[in-house]
Amino acid sequence: MTGRADEPRIAASGVRVMPDASGRPILDGAAIEVRAGEVHALVGPNGAGKSTLFGVLAGDVTPTAGTVVLDGTDLRRHSPRELSRLRAVLLQQNAVSFPFSVSEVVRMGRAPWARTADEADDDARVTEAMRATEIEGLADRTVTSLSGGERARVALARVLAQTTGILLLDEPTAALDLKHQEDVLRVVRDRARAGDAVAIVLHDLNAALANADRVTLLDGGRVVASGAPEDVLTAERVAAVYRQAVDVFPHPITGVPLVVPRR
Repeated sequence: MTGRADEPRIAASGVRVMPDASGRPILDGAAIEVRAGEVHALVGPNGAGKSTLFGVLAGDVTPTAGTVVLDGTDLRRHSPRELSRLRAVLLQQNAVSFPFSVSEVVRMGRAPWARTADEADDDARVTEAMRATEIEGLADRTVTSLSGGERARVALARVLAQTTGILLLDEPTAALDLKHQEDVLRVVRDRARAGDAVAIVLHDLNAALANADRVTLLDGGRVVASGAPEDVLTAERVAAVYRQAVDVFPHPITGVPLVVPRR
């Protein structure tokens, strides 16, 4: 299922997450909208609350306060099976301890559609996902024999095979080399152009500037700014949040802003 362009698929507001009764909030008053047809990047320094907000959007972290709605319905009212057909989640860690083949792991993404009419599409969806992530040649390999980067691509293929209208991706490029980072980000942009709503946690600010339609910048559990990448990731704001002086200037060929630390 995909949504109408620019339509919010997931919206969170006033989100507060407390680690315990006496601790400092991990998130405090956070708000975000993830819209159909857009790539929305969550960025910020280590400990800013990116992965916690990601978990709230996925339904894996229950906020202490605030609301999270998916397609206009409180996220908590969707059953786990309904959620698995509405949104696909890629976590940072995707450990597979058993010697499943690559094709078997990718096919696991089709589990939500078992015993439905969409089950007839399983073979095609698995093939498409493996082609998009360039792992067809690994189909018969056991996942436990793969490199970290190869495993990351298999995990992404499993999520793509799930064929939902919402993709939630937590640092999908972290273990990848330059080419495969760009390949993954191309796939992400393609899914958004096809109408999917994509939320992606990124550490690379230049990747966010080049690939995202919207950026939400977090610091200390709060949303500092949210909007168009070039409006959010200004030199002054990046320096204040990351405690590192930077210059932001247009790429000499593409014109896309670049963030460069001052050394």
